[in-house]
Amino acid sequence: MKKIALIAFASLMSLTAHAGDIEAGKAKSMLCAACHGADGISLAPIYPNLKGQKAQYIEKQLKAFKEGTRQDPVMAPMAMPLTDEDIANLAAYYESLK
Repeated sequence: MKKIALIAFASLMSLTAHAGDIEAGKAKSMLCAACHGADGISLAPIYPNLKGQKAQYIEKQLKAFKEGTRQDPVMAPMAMPLTDEDIANLAAYYESLK
């Protein structure tokens, strides 16, 4: 039981340690706003809303686009130049929007 608690604690700490910078994410989100809206709410139904999405979900999806495991002709070129830090910052920003 101690081992499970220690693993859970370590996992939680690693998530906290990699939390993104909300302000940096906001600055980086200007390009995203064209499709996903300035406030993370898309005006077009074909683009998903990002406002309030869990950071882990956004990170997972952006990394999948970047790596090519998730394919989309619009998102792939958007995700390619993003660093892991950019992705964490964007994820933190969109999660912070309530």
